[in-house]
Amino acid sequence: MSLAFLSIGTALPSTAVTQPDALRVARALCCRTAEHETWLPPMYNGTGIDTRNFALDAELVADLLNGTRHSGSMFLPTGAADDHGPTTGRRMRHYAEHAPPLAVAAAADAVRRSGLDAAELTHLVTVSCTGFVAPGLDLALIRALGLRPTVERTHVGYMGCHGALNGLRVARAFTGADPAARVLLCCVELCSLHYHYGWNPSKMVANALFADGAAAVVGAPEEAAPADAWRVAATGSCLVPDSADAMTWTVGEHGFEMTLSKQVPGLIAWHLRPWLEAWLEREGVALSAVRSVFAAHGNMSSPTVLFILDRLRRQGAGPPCVALAFGPGLTAEAALLR
Repeated sequence: MSLAFLSIGTALPSTAVTQPDALRVARALCCRTAEHETWLPPMYNGTGIDTRNFALDAELVADLLNGTRHSGSMFLPTGAADDHGPTTGRRMRHYAEHAPPLAVAAAADAVRRSGLDAAELTHLVTVSCTGFVAPGLDLALIRALGLRPTVERTHVGYMGCHGALNGLRVARAFTGADPAARVLLCCVELCSLHYHYGWNPSKMVANALFADGAAAVVGAPEEAAPADAWRVAATGSCLVPDSADAMTWTVGEHGFEMTLSKQVPGLIAWHLRPWLEAWLEREGVALSAVRSVFAAHGNMSSPTVLFILDRLRRQGAGPPCVALAFGPGLTAEAALLR
C-alpha cells in the first residue's frame, strides 16, 4: 500500500510584501552604516523572489517603510544600537495567536476538496519548525474542523524545510498499515517571526528568503483513491557528510537563528545529485525543476513543497514527480510521486 493524495489545500497570510519593499524593510531594521545599505541590494535582487506573505500586520509594514509608529507593534525597532527585536517569548506568543488560524485555513481547504467529512479522518500529522505551543496545532485543528476526539495525532517538529516530506513519510506509514486510515497532514510556518535585527551578514540571507504560509494534504491508501490520484511511491533521505555546521536552526534570545553557509550550494552539488540520480534511476525517472512558487511566495519552509505539488496538479501536470527539500544537518529528504 501507499499514500494517495485526495486533495491539497493552501493558505497565506493577508500581508503581501514585494521584494523591493522587503529590501527597504531590511535597511530599516538591519543596516547601521551606508556601507551596509549598499551591500544588501545585490542579495535581494538576486533571490528570484517577487513577493512574500507575512503573518504581520500591514500597518507594521507601512510603519517600517515610512518611518512611522502608528501600528504600535512589538516588532517596531526601538532605535537603540543594540536593538535585537522582540524576545523569543514574545515571538512565540505571536506564533500561538497566528499559526493555528493559518493552519486551519489550509486544512479546511484540503478537507473540503477531498470529498470526505472531517469526522472520517483517522490520523492527524502536523508539521512546524518556527514555533512551539502546547496545547498546539493539533488541538486547534481538531476543534475548528470537527475532527473526532479519538483522531490519532503525530507532530513532526523542528525539522526545517523538508518537514513536509517527513510528514508524508509518517502519513504513508499509517495508510500502508491500515486500509481504513484517512490522514490529514498540515504544515504551517511563520518564518517572519524570526527576522534578524541588526547587522550580521550570516543572518541576512535568511531575512531575504523566508516567508509564511500553510499547506495541507488529505491522503488515503491508494486502493481507496481515484485511479488518477497522485501517490507517494517511495521516499529517500541523505545526510551530507561533514556538513553539520553548514545549515543550522537554533533557539536564540531574540528568535530562532538561521545560519546558511556559503558552502551549502557546493555541498549540494557535490553530494546530493549523485545520490538523487542513483535513487531515481532505481525508480525509473529523471530530474526536472519548478521555480514559480519560489518567485511568488519565497521560501515558506515546510509548506513550500506542498505549494509546488498543488500548482503542478492544478496545471494538469502528471506524475512522476520528485519532491526534494533540504534542512539542517545538512540533510536532504525526497519523495517520488507517481
